[in-house]
Amino acid sequence: MQENTLSLPIRNWANDDKPREKLAQKGRSVLSDAELLAILIGSGNRQESAVQLSQRILSTVDNNLNELGKLSINQLKRFKGIGEAKAITIAAALEVGRRRHVQEGIKVEKITSSHDVFTLLYPLIGELEHEEFWVLYLNNSNKVIHKSQLSKGGITGTLVDVRLVMKQALELGAVAIILAHNHPSGSLKPSTSDKQITKKLKIAAEALDLKVLDHLILAQHQYISFADKGIL
Repeated sequence: MQENTLSLPIRNWANDDKPREKLAQKGRSVLSDAELLAILIGSGNRQESAVQLSQRILSTVDNNLNELGKLSINQLKRFKGIGEAKAITIAAALEVGRRRHVQEGIKVEKITSSHDVFTLLYPLIGELEHEEFWVLYLNNSNKVIHKSQLSKGGITGTLVDVRLVMKQALELGAVAIILAHNHPSGSLKPSTSDKQITKKLKIAAEALDLKVLDHLILAQHQYISFADKGIL
């Protein structure tokens, strides 16, 4: 793209530089995040083209699409040139992307590693701004027969109902469970509460001849596995 191209309205750009035409002719993968976002918003403002505006929006979230997806409609509307309709379009597109990842997670039927657990649960809890604690129930082939949200809003402020976890495991005929929760702060360091809850559930499970196979903490496209770290 020519250095002075961005100062011109998109309609005056060469076809190879126009985001829509570029996508049609060369495919989706060659477009930058800013160009894809520019297609969504359609136009910029009097001072910026759609691409320039998109670049500025992305720069405020360190060019991280996951962080962009966390912005509310009102936060998006603070950018000059982004009204409610454009903000809703951006939010809807990013939500479609998130749900696509959820569908990919559904394909995981058998747990063979901690990464399988991460793949299954990250689309559900990895990008939340609040903490949630989930339990996976597995049969003797390590296939997930059920997944359940145990608590929401922070582990330290929520009483974990061990009896409910064990009752559900018995009703489902599960032979093992895997624990997982997210850290919105981005930290992967297990807290004292994380370790206490793991120990509490492990003791209860052993009394019923059930196994706690792992406990994962998910944050910012990363995770830590208690089993992998040898701290289960």
